[in-house]
Amino acid sequence: MNENTINLIEQYYAAFNNNDMETFLNLLTDDVIHDINQGKREIGKEAFAQFMACMNHNYKEQLVDMVIMSTTDGSRAAAEFIVLGEYLQTDEGLPIAQGQKYRLPAGAFFEIRDNKVARITNYYNLQDWIAQVNA
Repeated sequence: MNENTINLIEQYYAAFNNNDMETFLNLLTDDVIHDINQGKREIGKEAFAQFMACMNHNYKEQLVDMVIMSTTDGSRAAAEFIVLGEYLQTDEGLPIAQGQKYRLPAGAFFEIRDNKVARITNYYNLQDWIAQVNA
């Protein structure tokens, strides 16, 4: 485990949970790669900021029960957590939002460069989420 990398990922998720998008985005490289769960790859901080603006408009989420791991050299990290969420606004191609609450196991994989997040790959079970918001 690499303490600097663990601290970086802790800061990343603390900023997310506090909805502090300025700090959140400042922890990314300008050319950050974002592999969207079951979706496409986006490159760049601006694309990530637009993605997060959409997410924050449609969902209210807090991440809990966080477990963070890293390689010894700090170049890679992984996190596992539970997403406690509320579906606020209908997201394109997904079920209609009616304030449904959900609890979803999720994970993320990171590449770290110059003590910033250079790649993030998120994973959660979309079918589980759909079943929860359709219940």
